[in-house]
This record gives sequence, structure tokens and C-alpha cells, in this order.
Amino acid sequence: MRNLTIIETILRDWRRFFAGIREGSGLAEKMRAMLISSVAFFALYGAVMGSSHSLWQALSSAVKLPLLFLATLIVCAPTLYFFNLIFGSNQSLSQNVALMLAAITVTAVLLLSFAPVVLFFLLTTNHYQFFKLLNVGVFTISGIVGVLFLSQGMRIVSYAGKEGARARRNVVRLWILLYAFVGSQMAWTLRPFVGAPGLPFELFRQLGGNFYANIFASIGEFLGFFVVR
Repeated sequence: MRNLTIIETILRDWRRFFAGIREGSGLAEKMRAMLISSVAFFALYGAVMGSSHSLWQALSSAVKLPLLFLATLIVCAPTLYFFNLIFGSNQSLSQNVALMLAAITVTAVLLLSFAPVVLFFLLTTNHYQFFKLLNVGVFTISGIVGVLFLSQGMRIVSYAGKEGARARRNVVRLWILLYAFVGSQMAWTLRPFVGAPGLPFELFRQLGGNFYANIFASIGEFLGFFVVR
């Protein structure tokens, strides 16, 4: 119940929530609540994604989707922290992690809110490429809102002046690009999340190609230009 209270605070009174992070108030409790909530929400959405293929794929995606976001957080957290230090930020590592967890939690909440829509299309269409692109679109929208939330949090938590604020914005922009590239490569490494029809369940696929080429190929197949296997 406490975890849901934290989420409600983030969504309804985010200024007070970020002010609490700035003051270092209950950081451990906040981070624990956000971690538990985001893992649960990612797992639920992952199960919906994977259910388009099989029960094993649903269970696999329910485990891999939280792993995707947490692994990306672990990889990218030191970069944001040290860049902030270089540009004069006085944020601690725990404050940086709390901000990133807040962004991830918002992303997870939005993904869960899209789950009924994704489930509707799962039940009403059997077009694999459309379903995959639908999920990519949902992740893109949710991820953008999450990182914008992070940007707002950085603005409130930082004590920087005008020059420092400009440097902070540049740091956040660079980190968002890094986060997007790392996250997409991590997703490609951990695939499949949906599971191609006609193929047996696979926990992981062999490395090869890249996320962006596959998405463009999926768009091409969806528009009828060619077929992707």
C-alpha cells in the first residue's frame, strides 16, 4: 500500500516529491517503493506483450522487461552522476538514482495504463509486425514522458544558478540520448519480448543486426514492401 502512495505522490504532487529528494528526506524508503512498484508494473506489461505468443513467452517477458529497465539504469547511472559532478552539481549518488527511479516509475505506470489498449489489439488482430510496432510506439511515448519527468526533477533538485542550469540541461539532454541508445541495445540483446508467430519459444535470440534496422524492416513489412522473418 505504501508503494501505491508513493506513486500517487509522484503523479499528483511531483514538486513536493522532488523537493523531498532535494532535502534527502526518506530517500531509501522512496527508492525501495519505486523499485518494487516499477518492477511489478513492468512485469505485468511484459506478460501482456508475451501472451501474444505463448505462456512461456509471457512469463519470459514478465521477467525480462523489468530486467531491461533496471540494467539500463545500472549502466547509465554513473554517467549522469559524474557528468553532474563535473558541471558543479551537489547531488549525491542516491539523489541521482532516486531521480532516475522516479522517471522509470512514471514510465512503468504509463506502460501499465496502455496495457488494456495493447490487450485489445492483441485480441482483435493477428498481425505480428503491427503488434510489435504498437509496442514500440507505446514504449516511445512512455519513455519520453519518463525522461521529461527526470528533466523536471533535475531542475528542482539542483541548486545551480543560470549558468549551472544551462549546463544541467545539456547534461540531461546528452544523458537522455545515451539512455535511449543503451536501452534500445539492451532490448535488442534481451529479445524476444513478443515472439514471432510460427517460431518456437526462445528465451534469447542470437546477436546480429540492430534494433533500428529491425524496426525499419518491420515498418516496411507492415506497409507491404517486403517480408521480415
